[in-house]
Amino acid sequence: MVLFGSLFNVLTIILGTLIGRFLHGIPERMKETIMYGIGLAVVAIGLQMTFATTQIVIVIVSIVIGAIIGEWMNLDGKINLLGQWIEGKLPAKKEGPGIAQGFVTATLIFCVGSMAIIGAIDSGLRNDHNVLVMKGILDGFTSIILSSTLGIGVAFSAVPLFLYQGSITFLASIISRFVPDDLLQFFISEMTATGGLMIAAIGLNLIGLTKIRIANFIPGIAVVAVAVTIVYAF
Repeated sequence: MVLFGSLFNVLTIILGTLIGRFLHGIPERMKETIMYGIGLAVVAIGLQMTFATTQIVIVIVSIVIGAIIGEWMNLDGKINLLGQWIEGKLPAKKEGPGIAQGFVTATLIFCVGSMAIIGAIDSGLRNDHNVLVMKGILDGFTSIILSSTLGIGVAFSAVPLFLYQGSITFLASIISRFVPDDLLQFFISEMTATGGLMIAAIGLNLIGLTKIRIANFIPGIAVVAVAVTIVYAF
């Protein structure tokens, strides 16, 4: 089932939100320890994915050029500005945050990031849902924490998340039908490896060891496609 990963992600967000509504005042130490554990698991998964490469030079070139493009476009900054603009349009009520605030905040957190893109592509190209399952677990715990303070609106973020990830997965599955199998496998291995480094960076950020602007690496996925095509052609 090609959309299994996205459906699992949706389920964990809804379940996490419902749990969070019954868990007010979660101790900060518990939140911190949970996020550290998830962060370590994400790092491990990212590194494991990186070992899928057969051409480490492609991974390095894609990451570096992707970072240059991302920094030039300032993707991370623009995403943050978008979040600030939306939050500015939806101020919290005095008696507490409304549904809109929880919805917008959670949507930005769950949809923005390389894990959503890479996981959706992986599901579409080779029906491998490991990345989205891991993302679902991460989003589930995050939704518990968010909904304990922002309310039930967090659950509604599952709708745009499914449309976003599902669309990427569907398009990836269509593309796979028109690309030669050996080229497709080559692209999958290098895309998986490059995306793995980005996912490992997400884990490092969660642990608090780094503050990497991961969104600025996203153009690296497009660079992988170009680099793989050039190497394959020659």
